[in-house]
Amino acid sequence: MKRVIILSVAILFASCASDGQHPDFEKNVELSKKFFQLHGEENYNEMKDMMHDDVEWTSPKYGEGIIDKATQLGYVKMYQDLYEDINFTANYWLPGVDTLTLKNDGSVRVYGSWTGKHSETGNAFDLGSYHTFAWDKDDKLVGGGDWFDLTGFVMESTKEESSE
Repeated sequence: MKRVIILSVAILFASCASDGQHPDFEKNVELSKKFFQLHGEENYNEMKDMMHDDVEWTSPKYGEGIIDKATQLGYVKMYQDLYEDINFTANYWLPGVDTLTLKNDGSVRVYGSWTGKHSETGNAFDLGSYHTFAWDKDDKLVGGGDWFDLTGFVMESTKEESSE
């Protein structure tokens, strides 16, 4: 009986123990870094190829919510056409969790800053942001989102200098 109790307690502790880092997390961080790098290189086509056709992306635009691949790629193209020297510097790469089980699911979260300048005005920007990435088994981006002050960013970077 004592062995059964000890075995039961051991099984209970083993089942409650943290399952540690998801085995795909580091690979998915590298995929996310590559996605940002391609954005800075203005490599639209390779970014497009990394995205699943059915990707669901949370837009930073107020009230827009979840957008599809075509809409997100439209934003990517807009940024690449209107801005130059785009660079992302990460502060923290963090694991994502399944919202139902609260276990690591291989997704990626990152806090950081975008820098660059508006091509027409020459106005430099330094934009704090938060992003999420979910990758499938084929290394395609299937979900994620951007969180930053899009309206303030566009207004600041495009404003003309006062001639007063």
